Amino acid sequence: MRVAKRDGTLEPVDLNKIVRAVARCAAGLENVDAMRVATRTISGLVDGATTEELDNLSIRTAAAFIAEEPNYSKLAARLLATVVDKEVQNQDIYSFSQSVALGSAQGVIGPETAAMVATHARKLNDAILPERNWLYEFFGLRTVYDRYLLRHPETRSVIETPQYFLLRVACGLSTSPEEAIEFYQLISSLDYLPSSPTLFNSGTTHPQMSSCYLLDSPEDNLDAIYDRYRDVARLSKHAGGIGLSYSRIRSRGSLIRGTNGLSNGIVPWLKTLDSSVAAVNQGGRRKGAACVYLETWHADIEAFLELKENTGDAARRTHNLNLSNWVPDLFMERVEQDWQWSLFDPKKVPNLVD
Repeated sequence: MRVAKRDGTLEPVDLNKIVRAVARCAAGLENVDAMRVATRTISGLVDGATTEELDNLSIRTAAAFIAEEPNYSKLAARLLATVVDKEVQNQDIYSFSQSVALGSAQGVIGPETAAMVATHARKLNDAILPERNWLYEFFGLRTVYDRYLLRHPETRSVIETPQYFLLRVACGLSTSPEEAIEFYQLISSLDYLPSSPTLFNSGTTHPQMSSCYLLDSPEDNLDAIYDRYRDVARLSKHAGGIGLSYSRIRSRGSLIRGTNGLSNGIVPWLKTLDSSVAAVNQGGRRKGAACVYLETWHADIEAFLELKENTGDAARRTHNLNLSNWVPDLFMERVEQDWQWSLFDPKKVPNLVD
């Protein structure tokens, strides 16, 4: 049986090499049978498989045993870490500073971070602790690989290892190499991690690191509503989550004086927002996230509360938005006393919003 190397040449499969690779990663793990994983991997091989396919097969094989022994998660993560190292090294990247230099040349690393790393390359390279890759569980490292590591814009190969990634984040948040190393040592221990936007963007050309943005309701006119769509899309583009009110938008049946027609209410506008949030995902890494708030007195509150239902008219459902009913104390007092509650069109009572 032969395996295809990365340069396309074929060579006989070295079964002992597979066993040794799995055994190295299984060192120190209790109740993990490295030989079992290796033999199962070997039995799944096909002639002419690539070395990349072989590596992925060993990872999947180890992961398949997680349900019966949690330590196989560590083994799968360690196997994945070695694959990531190979992917990075195949681009002639053997140090943190080389990773940052390539990222800078490809326009994904910010100039300030690139300058700091170039100036203090030796100190920062020496700070890397590759053994901390072994702290990860499989799902955690798989998520880091799929979503967080920077990729070459053309080849889509990752250009940083998990430890390079964490030191890059630390450098983007620091003003000196000493500060960066101290922060790196903290986050690489996994005792603390910043929020996802910080992990996505720190040290890059788009250092947007805020997790959430709160926006006021757009004014009740066409230009303001579409301006808010644009605002939400731009914030979502770089991993910002959005919370916004729609309480100023007139309710269904309200008169539109400009056309002498009647409004369809907030639902069609939220349907458009729902599609926009799905289309403009967070930097290509995960779905966009937006939460829409509506006050309890709004005349469309009942239709609003039905937007997440799985049945009914699809044109009046928004499955990508999160929804929040903005409940005042007065409403709860009315509920407690079993008193009447009134609904209003915000066009007629604009001061209620303010």
